[in-house]
Amino acid sequence: MLDTRYRVEIPGGINLDAQVVGPIPRFFAFAIDLAFRGVIVFVLSMASIPFGAFGLGGGFFLIFLFAIEWLYPVLFEVFWRGQTPGKKALGISVINDDLTPVTLGTSLVRNLLRTVDFLPLFYLAGLITMLSNRRFQRLGDLAAGTLVISVGESNRPAPQRDLVPLAPSTPLLRTEQSSIIDFLQRSQQLSEPRQRELASILEGITHEKDDNGVLQLQRLGAWFLGLR
Repeated sequence: MLDTRYRVEIPGGINLDAQVVGPIPRFFAFAIDLAFRGVIVFVLSMASIPFGAFGLGGGFFLIFLFAIEWLYPVLFEVFWRGQTPGKKALGISVINDDLTPVTLGTSLVRNLLRTVDFLPLFYLAGLITMLSNRRFQRLGDLAAGTLVISVGESNRPAPQRDLVPLAPSTPLLRTEQSSIIDFLQRSQQLSEPRQRELASILEGITHEKDDNGVLQLQRLGAWFLGLR
């Protein structure tokens, strides 16, 4: 049986696990996004009709069409925790291959190369590439260093009462993000003294001590995982 588990080891001997997603869920997510974009294009085309008399309707429509085609996935992936509406509906998400949140640069690379993945006919190159590697990465993913993983409930840490996600106040290194995510995922198996001990290591990030430091790290981890 094909093992779709993906594991990354970060400094300190800590392992992070994720479940990579194959072509079928990604196809359905793409179909949902395609339909969603189609609705947006239809609405914009109707809205541009009044400007046709001034010769502006067609120009505005082409600009909007370009933006929707190329910026739609990028903006959603960067600002919506790696998920477009289609990915959200299917419970999948785009992340970097070290299991940190996708960045603007990596999202741009993977989406600009969709043109290559499309060749020679309706993403045939992308499909062949996905089926030829264990991480199911298409050409855009290989170039950008990204993965598509499952973020279903079974892969999420057990929810904690009153745990409100907290965005970091300053940019964090990928290793720091990975450490915080792992802390959240493992905190339920750690004793409270051990949690406080680990939280003290990252006091420079949370600016909190003891139980407050633990809570801040858990909230940051929830934000990186896209929990709500």
